[in-house]
Amino acid sequence: MDALELLLNRRSASRLSEPTPAGDVLENIIRAGMRAPDHGTLQPWRFIVIEGEGRERFSKVMEQAAVDEGQDEKGIEKARTAPFRAPMIIAVVAHCDDNHKVPVWEQVVSAGCAVMAMQMAAVAQGFNGIWRTGIWTESEAVRDALNCREQDEVVGFLYLGTPQLKASTTISVPDTTAFVSKF
Repeated sequence: MDALELLLNRRSASRLSEPTPAGDVLENIIRAGMRAPDHGTLQPWRFIVIEGEGRERFSKVMEQAAVDEGQDEKGIEKARTAPFRAPMIIAVVAHCDDNHKVPVWEQVVSAGCAVMAMQMAAVAQGFNGIWRTGIWTESEAVRDALNCREQDEVVGFLYLGTPQLKASTTISVPDTTAFVSKF
């Protein structure tokens, strides 16, 4: 797939099934994340692959996070089932150095760029995914499970797999004039 076509037609896929990226395909996805813009060559990211039995363990973490947040039964059930929306999740943590000349916000943005690069690498290889965030990125239970330090930020969860629905070939092209100005 042409890189420009890939970027101009980017779409998330929320309904994902087996198979998942594996072997060289998964390695390409991780390597694409490692190529994100990185001021100061800090490599301020950590990738935690959650699949197989890991989804069961992560489900328990999410359930505990919902309980800790005071969620009702519906919210607890939604948290418990969240890891099963896709056969693979890559949690992305901005592994920040708060004593570096590069500000923490730049390190977090860099980790966010890694997520985008990984999703695009998945699509380029016939897979897809969706980048999810929400209250779970700040949950102590989730942060502990992902071995976050105080200065780290969970930038999201990249759910990956094979799209269940064929993406529409028609994409609404936004008028960019409302978003662009000249100085």
